[in-house]
Amino acid sequence: MKLCYDLRAGVAVRHVKVKPRCAVLTMLKRLDKIRFRGPRTRDDFPDLAESPPASDNECSDDMQLKPRSALRDTDDVLRDPAGSGSPTMAAAIQDFQRSESDRLNEVKGHLEIALLEKHFLQEELRKLREETNVDSLRQELERERSKRIDLEQKMNDVLKTSGQQQMREAIRRESSRLQKWLYERFGVYIEDFRFQPEESTVEAEEPLSAKRLTENMRRLKRGARPVTNFLRNLSALSNWHSVYTSAIAFIIYMNAAWHGWAIPMFLFLAILRLSLNYLIARGWRIQWSIVPEVSEPMEPPKEDLTVSEKFQLVLDVAQKAQNLFGKMADVLEKIKNLFMWVQPESTRKLYICLWVAFITSCVLPYKLMGFMIGLYAGIKFFIIDFLFKSCPKLRDKYDTPYIVWNSLPTDPQLKERTNANVSRRVQPVVSRSSLATVPCGVSREEETGRSHSTKKGAFHEIFNLPESERPLAVCENGWRCCLINRDRKMPTDYIRNGVLYVTENYLCFESSSSRSSSSKKNKVIKLVDITDIQKYKVLSVLPGSGMGISIATPSTQKPLVFGAMIHRDEAFEAIFTQYMKIMTTTKPPASAEL
Repeated sequence: MKLCYDLRAGVAVRHVKVKPRCAVLTMLKRLDKIRFRGPRTRDDFPDLAESPPASDNECSDDMQLKPRSALRDTDDVLRDPAGSGSPTMAAAIQDFQRSESDRLNEVKGHLEIALLEKHFLQEELRKLREETNVDSLRQELERERSKRIDLEQKMNDVLKTSGQQQMREAIRRESSRLQKWLYERFGVYIEDFRFQPEESTVEAEEPLSAKRLTENMRRLKRGARPVTNFLRNLSALSNWHSVYTSAIAFIIYMNAAWHGWAIPMFLFLAILRLSLNYLIARGWRIQWSIVPEVSEPMEPPKEDLTVSEKFQLVLDVAQKAQNLFGKMADVLEKIKNLFMWVQPESTRKLYICLWVAFITSCVLPYKLMGFMIGLYAGIKFFIIDFLFKSCPKLRDKYDTPYIVWNSLPTDPQLKERTNANVSRRVQPVVSRSSLATVPCGVSREEETGRSHSTKKGAFHEIFNLPESERPLAVCENGWRCCLINRDRKMPTDYIRNGVLYVTENYLCFESSSSRSSSSKKNKVIKLVDITDIQKYKVLSVLPGSGMGISIATPSTQKPLVFGAMIHRDEAFEAIFTQYMKIMTTTKPPASAEL
């Protein structure tokens, strides 16, 4: 604080300037920070370790020193002689001193309160630190927090699993409801589309019966009659059986093919035929046929057939079935051989035709192709086939499909060709090898006879014959048959199964039960010893002329019978021809049995 005197116009003016010191201001700021303005937490107070060391009289001493310096200043001012005579100045100084002392007292009271609060808080903090351990509390708090996190995670997992189970149950219930609704609405249709294993039903076969066989034959004829009539009418159109009808049909077809109406025409004819069949079924008498139908006389079925008639019926059916199966087998074998390049010339033509048809179908439009195919079919059916059927020589030269089909071989024909080629290749080799071992004066035929052998050995060794004796070409493999010797009473000697051969001078029977080392059961008969030979019927109840040959010799009381021969007629012709040839050249000597 400073007191200044200013003399202006003889008037003494006193200015009082108070300049607070820095220490007082700093102390006031500290008091404002320490003073409580409301409820505070424990964290607002610094720790004892962080608080600076201070004694209880630190602030009071400082504050006590500063007022003393201020008092000194005031004393200096009072002692100033310039202001000794101004009462206003003294009053101002007294007021200032009074205000300063009040202010100092107020600051002192605040400091005492702050010190008391500080000591109290330090004591409370010390007690709290002694009572509780902060580190253990923090660890326990971390453990509790981890437990809480684990429990929350487990609860979430449980809630998720339970939610998923509930969702699954809900989906299952909804799906069952949907399935039930679908089954109620569309169950009948769903049952139709259910996959089930195919049941293999075995039809019961009927026993063989002559009556049933005759009835089935008649049913087959009646069922095939419409097909045969249709094929007969087509053949009549192609052959121009009725010139006017064929000409009209040709003109109508060619006009339809020219305008692209061939397929609609065929569909219209099918509808027309069904309409006529409906009218016929309703009782109308309509006959639409190019070739008049020939009604075959229907024989009344016989109730009782004799054994011979039944057997003859079975043979007729078997013969027809054999011929039908043979034709079907020939057709299938020819088709197979055509596609398997068995005959390369025929397959090459088919191969070229397929390539030409493929390229044409890729280049030309289908409408033009249909037009060309329709025109070719009409010309082929009405004109070309008629010319080929009327002129067989023309057909043999220029009908390519007919030539290719007839030239295709069946499997038996291929087998015969193969055997013929093998025999042609083997025969020169055998003849060359035999020239080195054939002695002088022995013919080539005799040498080839030596090479013939049966399944059990050489032919001449089995029957004890000269080496020149060999089977004829017609029976090179023999005829399967059974020898019936009615002079014997033992069953093993009465009937023997075997093979029958005929040579230039002998008739030889090789028994199937004989061995290569023994020929006691084989039979050899000289042709000149035969007194009678004729066809024989073993069972008289069977129809036909039988399947056996009877041969009589002077050494047997009853003729020997070779029965169950499939090729009986062929064997009889060969034996009888050779027998007549021998009888015309020599006289009959006695027979020999070995």
